[in-house]
Amino acid sequence: MSVTTRRMQDLTIDDHTLTVPLVWGDPADARTIDIHAAVVTREGGEQLPYLVFLQGGPGHEAPRAFHSPHGPSWLDEALEHYRLVLLDQRGTGLSTPVSDRDLERGAPELAEYITHLRADAIVRDCEAVREELGVPTWSVLGQSFGGFTTLAYLSTDAASLEQVYITGGLSAVGRHPDDVYALTYDKMREASERYYRRFPAHRDAMRRIVDLADAGAIVLPDGEVASVSRVRSAGSALGTNEGWQKLWSLLELEPHTNAFRHDLAAAMPFDARNPLYYVFHESSYADGHATLWSAERTEPDDFRDDPTLFTGEHVRREWLDTVPALQPWREVTLELAGFAWPRLYDADAIAASNARGAAAVYANDLYVPFEFSMETARLLPGVTPWITSEHEHNGLRSGGEVLSRLIDIAHGRRVR
Repeated sequence: MSVTTRRMQDLTIDDHTLTVPLVWGDPADARTIDIHAAVVTREGGEQLPYLVFLQGGPGHEAPRAFHSPHGPSWLDEALEHYRLVLLDQRGTGLSTPVSDRDLERGAPELAEYITHLRADAIVRDCEAVREELGVPTWSVLGQSFGGFTTLAYLSTDAASLEQVYITGGLSAVGRHPDDVYALTYDKMREASERYYRRFPAHRDAMRRIVDLADAGAIVLPDGEVASVSRVRSAGSALGTNEGWQKLWSLLELEPHTNAFRHDLAAAMPFDARNPLYYVFHESSYADGHATLWSAERTEPDDFRDDPTLFTGEHVRREWLDTVPALQPWREVTLELAGFAWPRLYDADAIAASNARGAAAVYANDLYVPFEFSMETARLLPGVTPWITSEHEHNGLRSGGEVLSRLIDIAHGRRVR
């Protein structure tokens, strides 16, 4: 392991780099990767316990340790109670990132490599970092996919976790991905209709945009000819606290303008910066199944008939042909869509984990359905759910209030 130290205002940041196996548990496989973790300590907090942050995604690195507004808005709250470990999950950031140059390996080899980047392997990486820090236990904060990873942690290494904080990340356990994606369409239908009730003129605006997209008349700054399904995916913004404002601003613009083309490109999920986010996104819900384009297969009839209904994190196969940034990843993505992912969670182990902590469960979550979150919460009687409609899926990023509330709940300082 290598460690370098830097100072930034009142923060000390120790950058740890570990070399770990690509394939944990297989000594015959000699491949290795690097894992990067930044350990952030505020002046005076040198004796505080550790909290490891697991980022959402999959396929995104951890935020960098800057005070708000340039860094995570919850950073100061976390550093009141903990030394913070910002882990770049394998394949992202400074942890041997996956990028376009890896396509030179060929699709079968790269797809096989990516199968070793999921949550169970991230847990083993966490354990390696924890052991290097020389502490018997630490706490975890899992946002969205980071919460999924926390459930995998509780399936195998629960004894290492002191407190568990989960925000929008109580994933379905033991469910088929089709169950999840079918329910997320119901959520998007409700969100779409709720939006149009507030702004009825925007349904006509959306119809106009859809007609232009269908005619191939919306060309984005990178040359992408935006398809109808890509335009609809801008509705993913509705799953965030401020998303309706972004969508409103977009639909107020004239579609022929530069402003519209640039804002539409920024509003759509899945871009070239983090190809993994698209390439194996559906694997995050694959608890023992091949995904086989689950979101596409479970699309309800009314979504096919009414293109003004927004979609969210529903990946589409056609984007491999229509999105220039994703086209090079075509064969890799097709390979992964057919891969039979092994089981990720152990419901019995989770229930027996005696995990303690608190979880923010967002009543209107468009990405992690409330119903399955509460089903999973019942496996964790020591992790108190805070059910709220005050925030959407990205509530953690709205300031320190969400994390503060979870810490208070976990330590008995605040009722639900």
